[in-house]
Amino acid sequence: MDLFNLEGKVAIVTGSGKGIGKAMALGLADAGADVVVVARTQSDIDQTVLEIEQKGRKAIGISTDVKKKEEIEKMVEQTLHTFGKIDILINNAGMNIRTPALEVPEEEWELIVQTNMKSVFLASQAVGKHMVEQRHGSIINISSVAGHVALRTGVAYAATKAGIIQMTKTLALEWGKYNVRVNAIAPWYFKTPLTEKLLANEEYYNEVISRTPLCRVGDVKELVGPAVFLASDASTYVTGHTIFVDGGMSIYGF
Repeated sequence: MDLFNLEGKVAIVTGSGKGIGKAMALGLADAGADVVVVARTQSDIDQTVLEIEQKGRKAIGISTDVKKKEEIEKMVEQTLHTFGKIDILINNAGMNIRTPALEVPEEEWELIVQTNMKSVFLASQAVGKHMVEQRHGSIINISSVAGHVALRTGVAYAATKAGIIQMTKTLALEWGKYNVRVNAIAPWYFKTPLTEKLLANEEYYNEVISRTPLCRVGDVKELVGPAVFLASDASTYVTGHTIFVDGGMSIYGF
């Protein structure tokens, strides 16, 4: 299936030290891409780089605070110095603090917005400049079903994930004429270090399952296929869309 072959492609994946980001970084490597691992914890970065190299692909790790424009720009410069180009960007870095709306302090709102949404724009802008110049590229933003339907994930998180969906559409509209595609993936619940404690609560887990037609939470490996599809030539006429990888949860419309 040559359409899905990423041989010769260079990908940046933010938040790829663990969880969803790591799974997608390894998946891109399996498809043939060389990968830039971006995260904040050096030990996590090193481990992901090692696993990619064990697959026979090239990888570098760059410790980056994606909330800071200067660090994003240095990350892009280092990638270009090492690989000479950037074909794929996955904006995966994100976080959440589940606080009732009446109790959200301003600094918490700012932290979530900067981590989840500002970082997506800064990385897309910095990488997008290069992709526009080379006249091709695929940017994949990680949103959430919480950006589409109301969930008990917190108002700040929901607002940022909805913002990512709309940002994806707008960037796709602006950059389509340069053959730069921008799409998003919106997961539901997956087994990750961030959801482990929540899903360990039997009542909460049962509520999640009751809203999921496939009657289970996802495995992070199930996000690899959509990521490779959007990164590859299999999706060259797809832009501005959000793929919901949610076990059918969003079809309820609530």
